[in-house]
Amino acid sequence: MPESEGRCICGRFVAATEAAALAAARWVGKGDGLAADHAAREAMAAVFAEMPVRARVVAGRSGDREQNILRVGAGLGKEFGPWFTSSMNVEDGLDDRADAWDLAVDALQAPNALARGMDGALAMIAAGPPGSLMPVPEMYMQKLVVPTQAAAAIDLDAPVEENIKAVAAALGRREEDLVVVVLDRPRHEQLIAQIKRCGARVGLIVDGDVSAGLAAASGDSGVDMYIGIGGSTEGILTAAALRSLGGEMQARFWPVSRHQVELVTIAGIADIEARLTSRDMAGEGVLVVATAVTGARFLRAVDAQPDGIRTESMVLCSRCCAIRKIQTIHRSTNGGQRVNLGAR
Repeated sequence: MPESEGRCICGRFVAATEAAALAAARWVGKGDGLAADHAAREAMAAVFAEMPVRARVVAGRSGDREQNILRVGAGLGKEFGPWFTSSMNVEDGLDDRADAWDLAVDALQAPNALARGMDGALAMIAAGPPGSLMPVPEMYMQKLVVPTQAAAAIDLDAPVEENIKAVAAALGRREEDLVVVVLDRPRHEQLIAQIKRCGARVGLIVDGDVSAGLAAASGDSGVDMYIGIGGSTEGILTAAALRSLGGEMQARFWPVSRHQVELVTIAGIADIEARLTSRDMAGEGVLVVATAVTGARFLRAVDAQPDGIRTESMVLCSRCCAIRKIQTIHRSTNGGQRVNLGAR
C-alpha cells in the first residue's frame, strides 16, 4: 500500500506546529517577539516530549532568556513508539532505526512581523531520516529562490541584473514585470538599488524569508524571485520544502566572523564557499510542516471561531509525494475551557 493511502507519518508533526502557533498567537501585535518566540518554543517542545520519536535538532535558531529550548544538538521525543514499525520500514530508504529523525525547527518564524501584527509568522518543522538535512550552525546564508521553470537559469555568482534577465526569459516575462522579494535590511540597500535599476518590482518584507522563498518557488503566488542574505535555519527549511513544492534554490554560507567559519567546519561541511542547491541541503524522504500564526501567502492566520480556535497548516512530504492543507478547530483545553487568544 503506498504511503499516500495512510501509512506516511508526516501528519504526526502537525500537532507540534499547531501548539507553537497557538502559543505565539497570544502575542500578535503586542510588540514582544521574544516572548512570543519563547512561548512557541515551550509549546513545541512539550508536544515533542510526548511524541514517540527519537529526534535530533540539526538546524535551529538560538533561544533567548535563561533557556535554550530546541537548540541545535538537542534530543527530542520518546525513544520508541509502536506505530513506527507499521508506518516506516528500511525499504523506504530510511535509516535502519526507523524511529530516528533529523530536524530543522523554527517554532516561530518571523517574530518581528508577529510583534508588529504583520503577516508572515509561521511555526515550522522539517524532518527526515538521519543525514537527510544538512547540519548548520546559526549564521547567515546568501540565497536565491525561483520557480521550477527558471531553475536552470540562475547563478548565485552572477550579478543580480543577469539573474533577473535570465529568469524573465525563462518565465517568458518582461523584466519590469518580475516581482523580486528582499528582506528589508541595511545590508540589502545596494541589492535593492540594483533590482530597481533593472526595472523589476521590489517587494520588501520585514521578517520571515521562508514564506518569501516558498512564494517564489511556487510559481503562482505573484512572487518570481527571492534573493538576499538570511538565516541558515531558514535556508534548510526552504530547501526541504522545495523537495515537495518544486522550484530551485541556490545558497552559500555567509560567515561574519572566524568563529562562524570554525563552526561550519565542526559541522562537517568541507567547503564553506560551495554553492549549494536545495538537494545539497535536503535529501530524500524529507517532510515540512508549517502552521500559520499570522497570515501567510498560502495559509490563514490563527483565528477565533464560534466553536473554537482555527489553525491552518500545510504538510509538504516528499515521502508520500503529497501537499496537504489541514484546518483544525481547537475546541477546548484544560477540562473544557476554551482556548483564549487574549485581546486581539
